[in-house]
Amino acid sequence: MFNRLAFQHSQFVQDLVMSLQALAQTLENQGYSSSCYTCGGERNSASFMVSLAEGHLIRFLVSDYGITWTEMRDDRELMKLEGSEAISQLHELASLVKFKVSPADCELLRSR
Repeated sequence: MFNRLAFQHSQFVQDLVMSLQALAQTLENQGYSSSCYTCGGERNSASFMVSLAEGHLIRFLVSDYGITWTEMRDDRELMKLEGSEAISQLHELASLVKFKVSPADCELLRSR
C-alpha cells in the first residue's frame, strides 16, 4: 500500500509541476511577469513566481517534501499557505488566466 501511495504522490507532484509550467507561460503571454523553474528532468520539484503588480509577488513551491504558497507585497510576506490551502490559492490564480484578467485590472480587483 505504501509503495502505491508514494507512486501516486510522485505522479501528483509531476502533474502539478507540468501545470505550473503551462500556467507560467500563459500568464507571461497575458502580460504578467512569471517564471517556473524545475530541477532536473524528472519534474519532481518546481519554483513558480508571478508578479501581479508593482511590488506584489506570488511564489509557489512544490516538491516531494511539500507545497507552499507565499504572497508578498513590497518585500513583506502577507500570507503563507501550505498543502491543500496553497493549491486552492493556485486555483484562484489560474482563474486570472481563465477569465483573461489583465495585470492592470488585477490591481483594481484587489483594491475592492
